[in-house]
Amino acid sequence: MIEILQNLQLLAPLFLIIIFPLFFFFFSSAGLKKKEADPTTKIVTIPKSYPLIGSYLAFKRSGNRRIQWLSDIVQISPAATFTLHHSIGRRQVITGNPANVEHILKTHFSNYQKGYSFISTLSDFLGSGIFNADGNTWKFQRQIASHEFNTKSLRKFVDHVVDAELADRLVPIMASAAQQDKTLDFQDILQRFAFDNICKIAFGFDPEYLTPSHERSKFAMAYEEATEISSKRFREVFPLVWKVKRALNIGSEKRLRMAVREVHDFAKNIVREKKRELKEKESLESVDMLSRFLSSGHSDEDFVTDIVISFILAGKDTTSAALTWFFWLLSKNPLVEKEIVKEITEKSEVPVFDEVKNMVYTHAALCESMRLYPPVPMDTKEAADNDVLPDGTVVKKGTLVTYHVYAMGRLESIWGEDWAEFKPERWLQKVESGKWKFVGKDAFTYPVFQAGPRMCLGKEMAFMQMQSVVSGILRRFTVVPTVAEGVEPHFFAFLTSKMEGGFPVKIIGRETSN
Repeated sequence: MIEILQNLQLLAPLFLIIIFPLFFFFFSSAGLKKKEADPTTKIVTIPKSYPLIGSYLAFKRSGNRRIQWLSDIVQISPAATFTLHHSIGRRQVITGNPANVEHILKTHFSNYQKGYSFISTLSDFLGSGIFNADGNTWKFQRQIASHEFNTKSLRKFVDHVVDAELADRLVPIMASAAQQDKTLDFQDILQRFAFDNICKIAFGFDPEYLTPSHERSKFAMAYEEATEISSKRFREVFPLVWKVKRALNIGSEKRLRMAVREVHDFAKNIVREKKRELKEKESLESVDMLSRFLSSGHSDEDFVTDIVISFILAGKDTTSAALTWFFWLLSKNPLVEKEIVKEITEKSEVPVFDEVKNMVYTHAALCESMRLYPPVPMDTKEAADNDVLPDGTVVKKGTLVTYHVYAMGRLESIWGEDWAEFKPERWLQKVESGKWKFVGKDAFTYPVFQAGPRMCLGKEMAFMQMQSVVSGILRRFTVVPTVAEGVEPHFFAFLTSKMEGGFPVKIIGRETSN
């Protein structure tokens, strides 16, 4: 009898997989027909929850507008917090309340970790890398990586790595496109640029990805596919669905396994080459982050490979996403662009580290752009124990708690009635000399770079890179989107945000742009 009950218990999840999708199909079809009667009417309500399926129907209807849909609900919710009900009683608290964010990321940091659900979902792709780790594994990686972000490293990064990539690769590509009246996918160009930079500064390796040929490498395509499929695992109504597909090696999970193998092979080659370099040379001219990890006593190849993959994700996708939306917003706000160009022309032809650092208006414009289009629009933790958030929301052990960065950038309670405007001046204050002084927001109101113990180590490096890129480009060119007038690009995200379909632009030489 006990054996029969155990077998039934094992078969129960498979029963759910077979029966529930059929139930959802008929139920959701009826719901969609009702809701599509007047597509022009946008009424935002907190989604209804039903037995067993929770708010699946509303979740399904949100389609590829999931980020915006959740943001809209946060904006109408009391205290900017609501609870989303998933299937089989699972709950997710979603908040845009700064007090809650501080509670999660700082005050009760130990209670809100990545958690089993998050780590297991991304483990095939990110393994035990810093963005998919808790506890001592995370602490060790952060401690070693922190040495890479001192002033000396930042200065080297700007004066040698970024400047060289700009002068030798990015500017010539843009100049050629301007001369030939060629359309570029600027999102792709910026991703390539950022990828070369992170590999050079963190691993001492130049992949030469930003080349005039524009050929997409097998690694790049595999990396994007692995990111997309891994991210979509979070959207499965039943996590068991993707786990069964993985066990059977079918569909998207088969593609993920192939993509991950390609990514891991690429990262392992970087690790092996660095090991060989360290073995052959008693001392390196410069010590990069990968060298520090390999010299720390943790030379396990798989573990260090996971570290490499995580830092590629951090360096390649976040800054390129921020810059993509920044140049889109500039194209719609010529007065802001004019002010930035004025600031740039007051600097040297090739600005040195201190000049880049003091680009106050450009820095404010980048902050404002990321307020509206954050590179990581949402971040989720898992409660290790029962808790109550400052706004009174009850959190039970095992509950997912998400702070919605995209929604927080749109809250009138934080940014005022003009929150929808792209307005760098909201970050600035005029001083007696007539110049601008930057006035930042606290990290819990503006958690674009997280906050508390997990605050992004590369925050300053990211700003230095972006300010260098903006200076190098806008001194010479105007970036003109080729989308039709009035068409807004779609903001969506896998692990980081993207512009759907790329960012097609024409490049116009600055001398003739006016």
